[in-house]
Amino acid sequence: MKVSQLLHYYEQGETDFTGINLEGADLRRVILMGVNLSHANLTGANLSRAFLIKSRLNGAILHRANLSFAKMNEAQLVKADLTKVNLCGAFLVKSVLSKAQMSGTKLVGTNLRGASLVHANLCSTDLTEANLRGADLSHVNLKWANLYSAKLSGAKLDHAILIGANFRQAYLNGVNLSGAELEGLNFSHAKLNYANLAGANLTGANLSQAQMHQTRLADAILEGANLEEAYLVQANLNFAQLSQANLTHADLRESSFWGTQLEGAKLDDAILPETLKQDLERRSLYPHQSSPRMNTI
Repeated sequence: MKVSQLLHYYEQGETDFTGINLEGADLRRVILMGVNLSHANLTGANLSRAFLIKSRLNGAILHRANLSFAKMNEAQLVKADLTKVNLCGAFLVKSVLSKAQMSGTKLVGTNLRGASLVHANLCSTDLTEANLRGADLSHVNLKWANLYSAKLSGAKLDHAILIGANFRQAYLNGVNLSGAELEGLNFSHAKLNYANLAGANLTGANLSQAQMHQTRLADAILEGANLEEAYLVQANLNFAQLSQANLTHADLRESSFWGTQLEGAKLDDAILPETLKQDLERRSLYPHQSSPRMNTI
């Protein structure tokens, strides 16, 4: 079907275009609100700045399509093929993208607030400065995704695959990542206040200058992690493993350290809870020199 025919039928009140073939079509700025484009072929189509609010694109093929700055709030894209699609600046607030294929998709500045992406594949996607507040990312594949400065406060990340993901300067306040595999990930300058990281594996992770006020890190594995200049005021570090961790200049005021492993940790110029400081001084282990070795507290 030609674009002119599609628009003619739409103007006549037709909204069901299931399975339509619009491969490579020029649909820039088109208004197709509330239409059914499920299983449509939109491969390589240009839908930049299109209005597709509350439209259905379940199972649609949008491989390499241009949807930059498109308005797609409350749209349905269940099992849609969005591989290598340009969604930069698009609005997908409260949209449903469950099981969507989005590997290599560009999502820079995309608004996905409150969207459902359960079981979606976002491997190697660029989510720089994307808005994912309150989004459901349960079981999502985020391997090697770039979430630099992305807003994830209140998002659900249960069982998400985060291998190689970049969370530098990301907003993760209040997220639940308890027991998650976060080994070697970059959280430098991230906001992790009130987050639940209990039992998480953060071996070798970069948490330098991260904000972690009242963050739960009980039983977390932080061996060799970089926590230099991290803000950990009132954090729960009970029974955490901090062997060989770098806590230089970290602010640990009012944090709890029951059973915490600190062997070989760097605490030079760290601001410590008074009880911990006194205990270390009593055993001549307070870090007046660099790289002190400490026993279990």
